[in-house]
Amino acid sequence: MALWITDECINCDVCEPECPNQAIAMGPEIYTINPDRCTECVGHFDTPQCVQVCPVDCIPIRPDRVESREVLMARYHRLTGPVLPPAAGAAAAAADTSIPRPD
Repeated sequence: MALWITDECINCDVCEPECPNQAIAMGPEIYTINPDRCTECVGHFDTPQCVQVCPVDCIPIRPDRVESREVLMARYHRLTGPVLPPAAGAAAAAADTSIPRPD
């Protein structure tokens, strides 16, 4: 499920900086949400942050884009890149020769 901003938007600018996926941008008249970037904050927060801060309650679920939590999580992983476990991340960093090492 992606979210969308209705024409009740008052362009207050509070939603855009709250989006961890940079899915919100100013459109021709009101803010818009790119459904290909919206994860409803799955992977980042328990609830959509734009909905939490919206003073006019104009950000409902987009009815033509109903998606499961699994789909939203897959999008989150696609947008944020692979997350390595701590041990694997340390091993990868140690193997990276582009990082200068102290002698």
